[in-house]
Amino acid sequence: MEFDKLSGRIINSAIKVHRELGPGFLESIYHAALLIQLRKNNMKADTQKEVHIRYDGEVVGEHRLDLVVDDTIVVELKATREFNGSHIAQLMSYLKATGLRTGLLLNFGRSTLKVKRIVL
Repeated sequence: MEFDKLSGRIINSAIKVHRELGPGFLESIYHAALLIQLRKNNMKADTQKEVHIRYDGEVVGEHRLDLVVDDTIVVELKATREFNGSHIAQLMSYLKATGLRTGLLLNFGRSTLKVKRIVL
């Protein structure tokens, strides 16, 4: 499946960033580094993509996504001790708002990169 291949390429890019930088930086540092690595690996990565949140057909707010890769996969970055339920719910909401089916939650805050893949 093409999503699996693209997910793998994104995860490999994130592993490279994590190996180079290690844990302990702010999320914004990993965001900037991953953006560079994704583009080096010939992936289109939109950063801080604005999404309109709708209720009953009307826009009720806006949110900015960390990354959308190849117009297909939403990538949400964290630099925290552990994932929690709100991180997963947040990514699921982003998928619902964008109409995309696949998301990756990446946590750079540990000695080993943690990855959670969500598919709607």
